[in-house]
Amino acid sequence: MQVELPDIPIEKEVKLNPKDTALIIVDMQNDFVRKEGKLRVPKAEETIPNIRKLIEKARNSSSLIIYTQDWHMRDDPEFKIWGEHALAGTWGAEIVDELKPKEGDFVVRKYRYDAFFESPLDYILRVKKISNLVLTGTIANVCVLHTAGSAALRWYNVVLALDGISALTDFDYFSTLRQVSFLYKGKLAYSNSIFFI
Repeated sequence: MQVELPDIPIEKEVKLNPKDTALIIVDMQNDFVRKEGKLRVPKAEETIPNIRKLIEKARNSSSLIIYTQDWHMRDDPEFKIWGEHALAGTWGAEIVDELKPKEGDFVVRKYRYDAFFESPLDYILRVKKISNLVLTGTIANVCVLHTAGSAALRWYNVVLALDGISALTDFDYFSTLRQVSFLYKGKLAYSNSIFFI
């Protein structure tokens, strides 16, 4: 069966006010990114340079930077779906070295796909008066998409970095773009077209 891909609008340029914008790096952890990882996403490692560029832009403009960290107990029911991964306190749960958080960044540990679910993320964003979220990371149609959807339902403006996300399959990647653009009215742009000014 073949599925025709609908037109997905891509922004030529996205300019964001650094004072009300946060860059969110979703689950760029060893288990998802590294070859030795327990739930490796094949193209996740390729996104690191683009995510680093966005981190540099955000730091240079004093935008808020937030990392999400998948964090599971040994008997987590989610392991029935995906197998054991991102086990709390292990190497696999650590954020990859190239993207390590710095002082002043936030790290939000999460227990489900959605980074807003039973976490302090929304509280942090409200206190910091954030209205725009630039999303990067993995897995595109799982944690990135659920976080984007949850953000949109809370009326945050979502920007998805096309070359800063990765999925297990091309279908999953493109279905994520469609959902964020069509359903959540998010903007899609490449990392070099996203500016914090």
